Amino acid sequence: MSVVTHKASGWSVGTGKPLAVMAGLNVLEDEALALEVGTELKRICARLGLPYVFKASWDKANRSSIKSYRGPGIEGLKVLASVKAKLGVPIVTDLHEPHQAEPVAEVADILQLPAFLVRQTDLVIATAEAAAKHSALIQAKKAQFMAPWDAKNILSKIAEVAPDVGVILCERGVSFGYNNLIVDMLAIPEMKKLGAPVTIDATHAVQLPGADPRTGGASTGGRRDGVAIIAKSAVAAGADGVFLEFHTDPDKALCDAPSCLALSEAESLLSTLKTLHEAVN
Repeated sequence: MSVVTHKASGWSVGTGKPLAVMAGLNVLEDEALALEVGTELKRICARLGLPYVFKASWDKANRSSIKSYRGPGIEGLKVLASVKAKLGVPIVTDLHEPHQAEPVAEVADILQLPAFLVRQTDLVIATAEAAAKHSALIQAKKAQFMAPWDAKNILSKIAEVAPDVGVILCERGVSFGYNNLIVDMLAIPEMKKLGAPVTIDATHAVQLPGADPRTGGASTGGRRDGVAIIAKSAVAAGADGVFLEFHTDPDKALCDAPSCLALSEAESLLSTLKTLHEAVN
């Protein structure tokens, strides 16, 4: 479907719709920070007329080091439920194992399949079944090792289990040599040919996997200055939505700090992205 809509909230993404925004924290740190970030992003998107979804992970299961901060774990779903209720906005969050699909779907309006796990059939099936049961959407991140046209297999796998569930494809870069990612902007129109809306995860697209000089490679590095460049380029290439991570003090973010944007920069960037999206469409 070139347009998907979350029925309960009315949030939509796709052809002919305003630029969709999924934005928030990389990972939950505490509820107060989540509410602060979410409140400001909701305000900005309301002023700009952009459909907004709050995003944050409750567990980051694919860290470089066992000592890396992962988040509050399953208890974080209670925090997301509270943020959802207090802000009155849809929630997107990821999951990593099939047994997590049902509890996540009880809270989240968009279930996210992580890039590293998007070909894990049991996880895809469980996510599709839970999304169908709870009338949720799915965002599937294209893996760093996949060609854009191979995303058709993600769509077909979900459709075999839950044909009525709306699916969003997300571009987040492709592995390029060692400790590096690149984003081929031609991948965006290629994935749109498959009939699904396409978003850009501009934050994770600037990661330098396993190459954070602060920890000697025990965590992921990043190029914060590149986030806006990737986001603007992707919207110009036809992306239907953006996936961005902010923090009140990015250098102190507990996860992926080098790729995180300052919350104070959000309004300027989203305003620019809206203008680009309207010009392209």
